[in-house]
Amino acid sequence: MEGRIINIDPEILGGTPVFYGTRVPIKNLFDYLETGDSIELFLEDFEGVSKDQVVKVLEMSKKLIETSSNILNENFA
Repeated sequence: MEGRIINIDPEILGGTPVFYGTRVPIKNLFDYLETGDSIELFLEDFEGVSKDQVVKVLEMSKKLIETSSNILNENFA
């Protein structure tokens, strides 16, 4: 898995982004968090996903949001 966190392959769940090396959609993590479930519960339910993968996906998401916010703010200034 070195360096790869997300896999998008048309042969796996029709190209839905999944945790690399699994068939677990990234969206499942956000669904758990949205309903108030913990990362630990998510990891228990999806044993093929590592905590390191979850942390990196959340870090990537944060960077995407920060970047998007900067772009949006530039357009409104």
